[in-house]
Amino acid sequence: MLLWAPLLLVILLPTLLAQGEARHRGGLRTHSAPRPALLRLSDYLLADYSKGVRPVRDWRKPTTVSIDAIVYAILNVDEKNQVLTTYIWYRQYWTDEFLQWDPEDFDNITKLSIPTDSIWVPDILINEFVDVGKSPNIPYVYVRHHGEVQNYKPLHVLTACSLDIYSFPFDVQNCSLTFTSWLHTIQDINISLWRSQEEVKSDKSVFMNQGEWELLGVLTQFREFMESSDCYAEMKFYVVIRRRPLFYAVSLLLPSIFLMVMDMVGFYLPPDSGERVSFKITLLLGYSVFLIIVSDTLPATAIGTPLIGVYFVVCMALLVLSLAETILIVRLVHRQELLQPVPAWLRRLALGRLTLPLCRRGQSASQRPPATSQATKTDDCSEMGNHCPSLGGPQDLERTPRGRGSPPPPPREASLAACGLLQELSSIRHILERREESREVARDWLRVGSALDRLLFRIYLVVVLAYSTTLVTLWSIWQCS
Repeated sequence: MLLWAPLLLVILLPTLLAQGEARHRGGLRTHSAPRPALLRLSDYLLADYSKGVRPVRDWRKPTTVSIDAIVYAILNVDEKNQVLTTYIWYRQYWTDEFLQWDPEDFDNITKLSIPTDSIWVPDILINEFVDVGKSPNIPYVYVRHHGEVQNYKPLHVLTACSLDIYSFPFDVQNCSLTFTSWLHTIQDINISLWRSQEEVKSDKSVFMNQGEWELLGVLTQFREFMESSDCYAEMKFYVVIRRRPLFYAVSLLLPSIFLMVMDMVGFYLPPDSGERVSFKITLLLGYSVFLIIVSDTLPATAIGTPLIGVYFVVCMALLVLSLAETILIVRLVHRQELLQPVPAWLRRLALGRLTLPLCRRGQSASQRPPATSQATKTDDCSEMGNHCPSLGGPQDLERTPRGRGSPPPPPREASLAACGLLQELSSIRHILERREESREVARDWLRVGSALDRLLFRIYLVVVLAYSTTLVTLWSIWQCS
């Protein structure tokens, strides 16, 4: 065994030496390999970079920040709190004079992404911010070799907006997003528009157009303003949106219109029918329930009421007036129970002067039995009833001279029966005439009530049509504008 050991050592020694030499050469090759270009460029740019100083070599030169905003969605419009919630794609770029390099020195790299926290970023904010949104954090920006820094990020924006709800649901809202530097004046940071105004206005390529609001356009305006003897630059984006009114027209306007039409149809019920009052009370209760249901749908603010709210209140008032008119006519028609004739002035007004506006033929006095003829008939009946006692008894009959050709007088019992029959007939006729007179009074009151009912119905119809036409015209103008 001792003889074999040197022999194995001699055989394995060259192999071990070759492996050691190969490992040594590999280690040298690893240490001498160049670093990646991206790593070298990042170290080159951020080695002596100070993110707390505005990146210009001449401090008199302002840093121009070009901005752009694309509306992606209208998330919510809170009329009560005057808050608009939008989701926008925000873009801005500026030139950083300390982030420039020659692409030939770094493997022809012309664009590099670096952390946002490592470089200077302008303090561009939205003045109308009222709450912190749920915007995702984008930790990187793009830097080009000539120093242009591009910062793209989505923003969930909650901004204050003066919302005008008078023309709801045909309203158009104009809300502004004002981008400005919170601290730096225009001598340090100036703001410009990335694209042209026409491109920004007509850009709806990414807008989600399936919601309640329709994007009409985004207007832009640059302005310089003074504050405490310092001049600041700002860029305003006016987001113009319009509400789609179809849902509100179906759920709010149509039920109200149907109830008002039913109220007008209720005028065709007879004025002396008690069901007419019950019908209109039912409509009034139904409209009250309808207003309670839609009260949560209508926008409410402390400074104004939408026109549609005024429309509902006026419709409610018209229903109340319609019910009051029905009660008045029913009460007027049932004046017949008091057996009071229609006053002459009211007869002339209702059956004479109102016949022309109502396009109806007047009721002439000849169509009614005159009171003089009725009185004459009553007097005749009285004379017939009083004629019987003048006949006297049998002695009177005997004393009455009879002619030679005269018939014999009737018996006494027959004369008394005839007198009683005549008195009963006179009483029955008197009762019938009084009943006919009361019926004639009732017909007079019914004619007067019907004439006044037609007049009030046509006035009510004209008011409703004029009011509805005015509202429809206003809403049509707002919808087409």
